[in-house]
Amino acid sequence: MNVRRVADLGPADRRALFERDAGVDAASETARDIVERVRTEGDVALREYTSEFDGVEVGNLDITDEAERAAETVDPDLRDHIETAAANVREFHEAQLPDDWRREFSPGRELGRRFRPIERVGVYVPGGAAAYPSSALMGVVPAVVAGVEHVAVVTPPAEELNDATLAAINLAGADAVYQVGGAQAIAALAYGTETVSSVEKVVGPGNRFVTAAKAEVRGDVAIDFLAGPSEVLVLADGDANPRYVAAELVAQAEHDANASVVAVTDDEDLAEAVREEVDRQAGERERSDVVREALSNEASGVFHARSMPEAVLFAEEYAAEHLVVLADDDEALLDRISNAGSVFLGPHTPVAAGDYASGTNHVLPTNGGARVFGGLSVETFLRSTTVQRLSESGLADLRNTVTTLARAEGLEAHAASVEVRFEEE
Repeated sequence: MNVRRVADLGPADRRALFERDAGVDAASETARDIVERVRTEGDVALREYTSEFDGVEVGNLDITDEAERAAETVDPDLRDHIETAAANVREFHEAQLPDDWRREFSPGRELGRRFRPIERVGVYVPGGAAAYPSSALMGVVPAVVAGVEHVAVVTPPAEELNDATLAAINLAGADAVYQVGGAQAIAALAYGTETVSSVEKVVGPGNRFVTAAKAEVRGDVAIDFLAGPSEVLVLADGDANPRYVAAELVAQAEHDANASVVAVTDDEDLAEAVREEVDRQAGERERSDVVREALSNEASGVFHARSMPEAVLFAEEYAAEHLVVLADDDEALLDRISNAGSVFLGPHTPVAAGDYASGTNHVLPTNGGARVFGGLSVETFLRSTTVQRLSESGLADLRNTVTTLARAEGLEAHAASVEVRFEEE
């Protein structure tokens, strides 16, 4: 990993950095075929794909009972920490619950808004033999807080399912759990099978086939967003500790060889120190091969900006999933940044804290999605309805405006629906 100057980036460099791709296009044809088979063949297709892709011959697809048992039998210390993380996530998301409201804007014109939960939601939790209890908490807890009536979870199968993930799914409050993963799991949630009940919205992170399947079904069921590989950008000034900067890059790089990890600073000495520290730390990690591949990604690197304003503009254009700010004036810098999925301020706020237990959600937009939307939240599982009541005098005040605009649009019946209320019986 070499230090590059922001000012020297050419068009190809900028495309690689700022137009990152989730790999959906390359997986879309395969995902489309899988979705269609599950839609038409149900459980038969699920079992065949589970055998083909996961190498597992499943018995019961429904493992709700197994998740409940895992919550009872998992290591007590691990359970305590899962419950601590769940409580923090719950507390933060409860603070997001909006209140219904209604008020009089002018005499006789009362308007308002109310919020109601989606009734049935599906959450994709990566897993199988691997342990991702944090993803279970991040997907299920906000849905439960929002008041979703039925929360179903799909998670990849394994010869021995991971008890930590199953326990977290149960402790988070899921109503049903199915051992099915990949594109086929998304299709099952979207259309239902003999075992899996269909839902109205599908959320949660997954690989490119999961993402491609979400893109395929989103005309028939709502989704959260299309998320790609993990990303982090560290914005640092000359006083930042290079060990901390490097640790953030390496931590995110161990997720996936396709992860994008970036540091940008206005201090040339720090940039070089970070480069050296990244090389050192990468060699110390168990997943060093994955880390080094991610570090060589075209959308990764250490960058030297001529000034902090240039570094901020770089961060804004990058629109990272995770933005770490290690600078003396971090609050002032935050005020100048809008495009980020989640922001981590100060030397004692690693991304890992948000990944697991600080309370914020780690299901976040990638590939520049932070320019237009935010991460998973209570609002993801709510729908809003506007409410209005007009008195006779309130309608009279609007009468000429409504009828004039209606007739300007050639909609005479709209105008008549107002006029009829002022005619003598």
